[in-house]
Amino acid sequence: MPDAAWHGVLVATTVPFTPQLEVDLDRYADQVRWLAENGCDGVVPNGSLGEYQTLTDTERAAVVRTAVAAAPPGFTVVPGVAAYGAAEARRWAEQAEQAGCPAVMLLPPNAYRAEERSVLEHYAAVAEVGLPVVAYNNPVDTKVDLTPELLARLHAEGLIVAVKEFSQDVRRAYQIVEQAPELDLLVGADDVLVELVMAGASGWISGYTNVFPRSCVELYHACRRGDLERALPLYRTLHPALRWDTTTEFVQAIKYSMDLVGRHGGPCRPPRTPLEPHTERTVRHATQDAAARGCV
Repeated sequence: MPDAAWHGVLVATTVPFTPQLEVDLDRYADQVRWLAENGCDGVVPNGSLGEYQTLTDTERAAVVRTAVAAAPPGFTVVPGVAAYGAAEARRWAEQAEQAGCPAVMLLPPNAYRAEERSVLEHYAAVAEVGLPVVAYNNPVDTKVDLTPELLARLHAEGLIVAVKEFSQDVRRAYQIVEQAPELDLLVGADDVLVELVMAGASGWISGYTNVFPRSCVELYHACRRGDLERALPLYRTLHPALRWDTTTEFVQAIKYSMDLVGRHGGPCRPPRTPLEPHTERTVRHATQDAAARGCV
């Protein structure tokens, strides 16, 4: 068992919808249990992959409670608490605490390109709740960059314990470790897993583990052991699928891949639209090829 709630393989879960686009909590509970049965260490509901921006407050809270209720002993639930304002993000952190979650994941304020002082105050407001905070650095989508220097300051002030690193620049890993050696580095983009684990990452908040949980868990642990003889062939097999985690269509792609392997991915809520035919073909080929090569 990992020695911290945010260590190991945590799955940024998709949220299943009915054909009428209502949240299907029974299917979601089944998904959480299935991921636990297949060796994952926890889930991260209400992240970007969970389409949190399209959920009502009632739905968003219910997803967290459902994950906690479905989680077996030792399986962790670290919900995303992102919001435009610090007051709302803090409210979601309080809801997570009441639901029994051991930590939360937090994007910086992203309604605009926030400056450093605003970022610090945003994290300070949520940290006051008392749960450990995993920062989520996604400058690609939010346009707010948690630089290694800023992460080191957030950690030094006791506001964060880890960072989900999604800058897609593997050089950042070494800079973060140098400037904040006690800050836990977590892989945030599936297609740089090997590179960031080799650089010292102690966890992976993953997307395609929704599709191939056993193979992704095996890949992560092979990397942690330094067993590149096993890791690299598996990484090459999975990589054509893993790289869809960092595309604009990542939610649709992962849900479609889930459908292809017999899990319920299902539709997305607007404004996300179905994959274009050529994109669908590419995702289908990557998924079916990995499955044909034994990935599960």
